[in-house]
Amino acid sequence: MGNALLRFLCCRSESAESPSPHPSLAVAPLGVSALAHDLFHFDITSQVPEGLNKHVISSKKAQANWYRRLLEAWRGAKPPPKTTEEAARLVIETLNRIQKGDIEGLLGFYGLPLPDTLVELSSELPTTWPEGVNFEFQTLPVKANCVQDGDSVIVYVSTADPRESLNVPPQVSLAAVKRLSARTKKKYDKADALHEKIISAGYRVLKIQDEEILARKYRIRLRGIDAPENKMPYGDEAKEELTNLVQGKCLRILVYGEDQYGRSVGDIYCNGTFVQEVLLKKGCAWHYVHYDKRPQFARWEKEARAKRVGLWASPNPEKPWDWRKNNPRTDI
Repeated sequence: MGNALLRFLCCRSESAESPSPHPSLAVAPLGVSALAHDLFHFDITSQVPEGLNKHVISSKKAQANWYRRLLEAWRGAKPPPKTTEEAARLVIETLNRIQKGDIEGLLGFYGLPLPDTLVELSSELPTTWPEGVNFEFQTLPVKANCVQDGDSVIVYVSTADPRESLNVPPQVSLAAVKRLSARTKKKYDKADALHEKIISAGYRVLKIQDEEILARKYRIRLRGIDAPENKMPYGDEAKEELTNLVQGKCLRILVYGEDQYGRSVGDIYCNGTFVQEVLLKKGCAWHYVHYDKRPQFARWEKEARAKRVGLWASPNPEKPWDWRKNNPRTDI
């Protein structure tokens, strides 16, 4: 990733003089921005990036042909790649006839996912609630620090939502009004004290795009999967994958009920993607068959096992439910 970071910084320093191929890349991951910068540079100079030879075996002439084809594909992409997975797919599909080692070397040069780690998603957004769903809601954008581990996340739902507006406790509504008044009068200590009361009641005032929104807090446990705990092998990777999927996004959550810890158990959809499917297919979690017997979950886990991706790269990964017997959680 060091090469990608260096080129990204160069790209940022040159941005005042030369536009990037796509303005949206101002917020793109480093590897995506680095690839876009190198394609733009190639378009001007016909030169491939320095250091690529250390990652691939083909000649510079062949490399120049890759970048010519990638530049054309990038310009034709609508919308252009924004995530590392989208950029990796564009590279793989555009250069589908070059050697596997060169593809992997090129992707590695930019810190993009390798072919074996990409997954084909099959689920569609449900048009009706699956059996057992009690209700659904749309969340406000999720912050990265709200992801607790690979299968649980804290989300907030605006009290402007019709379902929520009917259930806001009167003391919370009153505290929110008083807090706003205190802030208007610049009595910030009083406003902070009122916000603490709001938080203790399970709500929070969030500032989103210069607007303050009173929102209800939900702790979500993803239904049907069990990811490694944070202190287990592959726990950090599972948490990172869930974070990458949901951070900054508004989620659609179908809620089945609550678990013994008071968390809402549900299915999460993010920009049309079924989050549990991604986590299972990438080997970030087990199918939690004791609580969910959906056959597709078993199939997705089996596919990941066969590819030996994620936690399945280990010959005998410890099951989270077995690990918890000897390491009871105290942070739920």
